[in-house]
Amino acid sequence: MNSELATHPHRRYNILTGEWVLVSPHRNKRPWQGKTEQSSKKVKISFDENCYLCPTNTRINGVQNEDYKNTFVFTNDFGALLEDTPLFNYKEGLLKAEGENGVCKVICFSPNHSVTIPDMEVSDLVKVMETWQQEFVTLGADPNINYVQIFENKGAIMGCSNPHPHGQIWAQHSVPTEIIKKTASQKAYFEKNNLSLMQTYIDQEINENKRIICQNDSFVTLVPFWAVWPYEAMIVPKRKMANINELTSNEKEHFAQQLKLLTQKYDALFDTSFPYSSGFHQSPTDGNVYDEWHWHMSFYPPLLRSATVKKFMVGYELFAMAQRDVTPEYAAEQLKSL
Repeated sequence: MNSELATHPHRRYNILTGEWVLVSPHRNKRPWQGKTEQSSKKVKISFDENCYLCPTNTRINGVQNEDYKNTFVFTNDFGALLEDTPLFNYKEGLLKAEGENGVCKVICFSPNHSVTIPDMEVSDLVKVMETWQQEFVTLGADPNINYVQIFENKGAIMGCSNPHPHGQIWAQHSVPTEIIKKTASQKAYFEKNNLSLMQTYIDQEINENKRIICQNDSFVTLVPFWAVWPYEAMIVPKRKMANINELTSNEKEHFAQQLKLLTQKYDALFDTSFPYSSGFHQSPTDGNVYDEWHWHMSFYPPLLRSATVKKFMVGYELFAMAQRDVTPEYAAEQLKSL
């Protein structure tokens, strides 16, 4: 790697959002006397009678879960979006607001209370992907739904309220801010070059081989050049696809392999059940054609240098711009070696 990037403070440009991140590699050796987190160990029971997500248990609203054997999806009992919210408009001088409706769902990955994604078989992770696909298609077909956000918060440090392996799906009327930014960047590049921005980017990453964690015939897993979180990663299909519904059977299995391998590496990094927020970014479902879109799944883990020391987004990050200490190249090499 360029020695200046490895040793000196510098900014890196995010080609998808148009934003910058400050990288300060010299700060990685600073002593830490601040807050530490507890090391997260995995639960070792397959069924918890007090868990709201385990099969046949009754949730807080009195509804009993199915005796599910694979994945299980239900409407979130405390969803941030509601289907019956009116699409009102408010305008008063400079103040502007509008009603936002939609639906929030919970997806249980497994009936086993103790497993997480790295523990699951590839065949079971394929079933999770197929459930994500089904929900994306079903929810996206609703003319009132213009974007479907699929994500997972893993670990109490990420605000996860239940240790049972699960993720969420928020489908909403408007297109979220991050998607608007990524659509604009990809569209501008596609219209100028008649090429996928993401495909061009991953081709360069594969050629340089400085931030690649692992790959197979269909997917590459890497630490983005512009990563903000210390061990941020991205799984990207090598073939341009606008959304996950375009995956073939073989590609679903290849994706599951990369998903399992990355999360296994995460758990091995600090010998802990590694926390993160992960999510898909893909084309909107508003009926328009998005030839420029190339979907990807990102992982934003907060741990910085051990299972107990996390990266805090405070001070400069809140008031100026994102900042990181360890370089993306260092993080990629650490994960790749595990």
